[in-house]
Amino acid sequence: MTTTRTSNFFHAAAAAAVSVALALGATVTQAQPGPGGHRGGPGMMAPGGLFGGHMDHLLDAVNATDSQRSQIEAIFKAARQDLASQRDAGMKLHQQMAALYTAANIDAAAIEALRVQMSAQHEVASKRMSQASIDAARVLTPEQRAKVSEIMKKRQARMAARQPG
Repeated sequence: MTTTRTSNFFHAAAAAAVSVALALGATVTQAQPGPGGHRGGPGMMAPGGLFGGHMDHLLDAVNATDSQRSQIEAIFKAARQDLASQRDAGMKLHQQMAALYTAANIDAAAIEALRVQMSAQHEVASKRMSQASIDAARVLTPEQRAKVSEIMKKRQARMAARQPG
């Protein structure tokens, strides 16, 4: 995986975690199950703001104040910094996995051990982004979180309608 693709993975994961956590913040208070995640794309860190137009659009839709936007941006900036070292480690793990699969003899035990390491790394990143998402959700009011939840439900319905089947 290239540096750009790895970086984009973490940015996309962050955007998905934010959207889901904000939606969950609203639905948990209503004792309802929260929605699932969604995939982001390579433009998530475009110059348009936190995660490009996506996060700005979400914050615009809930009339977030400049203070709320600054706080949320700081929360995710800190999370990105915390996870920066994992990007290099993740690239090395992916390179090792590629080498194992292209070796003359396939070592199933080594592949499994590496898979376990990769899963552990993903779990650490997921936990960190989940905490950042919780912190971001706490910046918004209950009414704003309810609005985010509605936006996410509509987005999920649109995505589900596009699925074949």
